[in-house]
Amino acid sequence: MEEMEEELKCPVCGSFYREPILLPCSHSLCLACARNILVQTPDADSPRSSRRASGISADYDYLDLDKMSLYSEADSGYGSYGGFASAPTTPCQKSPSGVRVFPPPAALSVPGHPPGQAPGGGGLLPAPPPRNSCITCPQCHRSLILDERGLRGFTKNRVLEGVIERYQQSRAGAPGPAGAPRCQLCEQSPREAAVLCEQCDVAYCEPCRLRCHPPRGPLAKHRLLPPAALGARPGARLGGRLSPRKISTCTEHELENHSMYCVQCKLPVCYQCLEEGRHASHEVKALGAMWKLHKSQLSQALNGLSDRAKEAKEFLVQLRNMVQQIQENSVEFEACLVAQCDALIDALNRRKAQLLARVNKEHEHKLKVVRDQISHCTVKLRQTTGLMEYCLEVIKENDPSGFLQISDALIRRVHLTEDQWGKGTLTPRMTADFDLNLDSAPLLQSIHQLDFVQMKVPAPPILQLEECCTHNNSATLSWKQPPLSMVQVEGYILELDDGNGGQFREVFVGKETMCTVDGLHFNSTYSARVKGFNKSGVSQYSKILVLQTSEVAWFAFDPGSAHSDIIFSNDNLTVTCNSYDDRVVLGKTGFSKGIHYWELTIDRYDNHPDPAFGVARIEVVKDVMLGKDDKAWAMYVDNNRSWFMHNNSHTNRTEGGISKGATVGILLDFTRRTLTFSINEEQQGPVAFESMEGLFFPAISLNRNVQVTLHTGLPIPDFYNTRSSLQA
Repeated sequence: MEEMEEELKCPVCGSFYREPILLPCSHSLCLACARNILVQTPDADSPRSSRRASGISADYDYLDLDKMSLYSEADSGYGSYGGFASAPTTPCQKSPSGVRVFPPPAALSVPGHPPGQAPGGGGLLPAPPPRNSCITCPQCHRSLILDERGLRGFTKNRVLEGVIERYQQSRAGAPGPAGAPRCQLCEQSPREAAVLCEQCDVAYCEPCRLRCHPPRGPLAKHRLLPPAALGARPGARLGGRLSPRKISTCTEHELENHSMYCVQCKLPVCYQCLEEGRHASHEVKALGAMWKLHKSQLSQALNGLSDRAKEAKEFLVQLRNMVQQIQENSVEFEACLVAQCDALIDALNRRKAQLLARVNKEHEHKLKVVRDQISHCTVKLRQTTGLMEYCLEVIKENDPSGFLQISDALIRRVHLTEDQWGKGTLTPRMTADFDLNLDSAPLLQSIHQLDFVQMKVPAPPILQLEECCTHNNSATLSWKQPPLSMVQVEGYILELDDGNGGQFREVFVGKETMCTVDGLHFNSTYSARVKGFNKSGVSQYSKILVLQTSEVAWFAFDPGSAHSDIIFSNDNLTVTCNSYDDRVVLGKTGFSKGIHYWELTIDRYDNHPDPAFGVARIEVVKDVMLGKDDKAWAMYVDNNRSWFMHNNSHTNRTEGGISKGATVGILLDFTRRTLTFSINEEQQGPVAFESMEGLFFPAISLNRNVQVTLHTGLPIPDFYNTRSSLQA
């Protein structure tokens, strides 16, 4: 049971959970700890405030499109916002588990009571979370934005409370609290039970009976027993080891019990939730049936994990036996080495000491590796055993809805832990044998060259010229060991210079003998070399290979980074869109050096839309017109005129537009750091943008009224060469 203790401790305070609440990510927190790590974002960080501050008109208010991502799908009262990055200005501390903890919000005052004091002296009243309150799970770091209910919108983890209670009772050696029976529905400080419902099998205090078991409707026929009957009922377990089955009420309708389970939302629901249509299109099943199904699934998953734990115990025995084998083999190998050295005693006295030191070093290395693996496997087995015991305790719980709230997460954890045991974990990292072979025959003539054969430095690798090549701005290199080399090589290091004859830098380290390097400069000459290494050291470099990247770029559009509304055809050279809104698509190749020119022909142009052409960073926004943000530089054009746009700033209106069959050219010149546009082989307006530095990708934005085809690998157009000559 001790291995399970870590499963029962809060990741924030490091103590046993107190009043645990269940987050949507299936992790739990103490209610008080959740209050401590609650963060209030500034008003200016909210979506609406940001929109007001931006000054963007309603016609281009694209932030509303992402509004739904801030709220949960099942009306659960909280939502996920994975990109939450507001840095709180409140000083913070670190919990025992390393989680940053922020002070709780200021307490409220109640009229007629001291500030922050609850009526009746019940402690401080936490301030209700503001509209932009956020809590981040300390285990998976998922951020959640709270609604007006705040932390009350989260479900209590009653199963975890029950497991902790039994665990603490087992440690104390006591079966449970003595005295009068307590109410089973009180959330804090359970009161003394007043009645027991014979049909519900639940003990109620008087306030909970009036709230949860009113004497009307079907409940009016239930038989209520006096408190004295609680201990006399056959099979009563209120003071025993297993907790009684608890009836949970709906968080939305407090007077209704959970009776069904929504498969899509993975939440227990009541009949009133179903009548209100919240789960109208969802698959809904009986609560009891799903409870039994998930218990069965968790039990089956535990069977597999139990087998892994048994194998791990046997593996630990094997590792401990290996320690003894290594000790014995070490002694045997040392004796053999001493016998060989004694035959050459006159010439080998100093060499013998060196070889013995080498063997002892290998001996210590093997022991260290095996002992480290024993330690690692022991820790992992302890965690696995703790998880198993925790799951078994959870299975004992009789609260269907509480169990179903955590069963999916437990099943995933069990499968994940089982998979971790199966990924080579139960394979020794070191053999007990010493793979050192002393070749004593030639040592009589070459006593000063005496060494272990396997401990030599590798020979320089050989680059295979017939398999080395370049494509666009990528280079593929292949190499091999010399044919007669018998020395073991653990890996290789590939180095390239900067394309300008500068210093070499590492671009690959690994065991493979082939590597493709992407992102090189176009029309550049690179030098490459490779070397091998093992435990003894690093080899000499291979001969240097000179590689030339392509003079011009050949590329297509990139489906992987494009907006989902973009439609590709013609081997990703032709694109259109299935939306009336502008959508962005990038080219597959980025540029940071040289002069590059490409064209796009207008295959279809209906209803006078405004497609935009240009370049962008890889992180450009994909669901607005190109040039709306500061990550794109573009020219947008209709059938009569064009404008240049960057960061939503429109400049240089120029007469002349596009129609079906027109050709738009884009010229990116890093030698002059300029971006220029043309329509039908004539420059459109002045130089569009200057000071272009960094990595840029070809980009366009279009809607369903436009279809374009990309043409690459083109020479520099005449209009640009003519202008360059005039400037010279």
